[in-house]
Amino acid sequence: MGGRRQQNMQMEICTWPDEVLAAKAKAIDEVTPELEKLIEDMIETMYESDGVGLAAPQVGESIRLICVDQTGPKIRGELRVLINPEIVECDGEVDSEEGCLSCPELTVKVTRRERVVVKALDEKGKEVCIDAKGLLAIILQHEIDHLDGVTLADKAGRLKQAMYRKKALKWKK
Repeated sequence: MGGRRQQNMQMEICTWPDEVLAAKAKAIDEVTPELEKLIEDMIETMYESDGVGLAAPQVGESIRLICVDQTGPKIRGELRVLINPEIVECDGEVDSEEGCLSCPELTVKVTRRERVVVKALDEKGKEVCIDAKGLLAIILQHEIDHLDGVTLADKAGRLKQAMYRKKALKWKK
């Protein structure tokens, strides 16, 4: 677990079309001290980047780990760390205008499930089940998409994606 680190525990966020964002992340077998450190650094990075969610592939780690806090970095009131999260039930549909830390300056209208039930392990390795609606349901689906190698850019229409690809490649130079 090397990750792409900057100073002060904040990690560098990988941006689309980085290959790590397109890969299906591997399941986590156990909670180790290295994983605990990664979790700490991811939480710091999510808040410092003004995010409400962050998946391990976004910081260069192709493992099934996400952090979410729908209250955001100013309140920091509902932090959840989920290991090997899996959507086990869902219903309804809702349209959501989304942005992503890995796709700067891109917003895409995405149709999501209105309610999801997610099973996972928490940062201590204990089983948790979250029945989420509204913003939390959207954030969970967005972050779990990252674990499956799907980014917001992948959900954009072909024209919007082609225009964004040009812009993203220009930034990489």
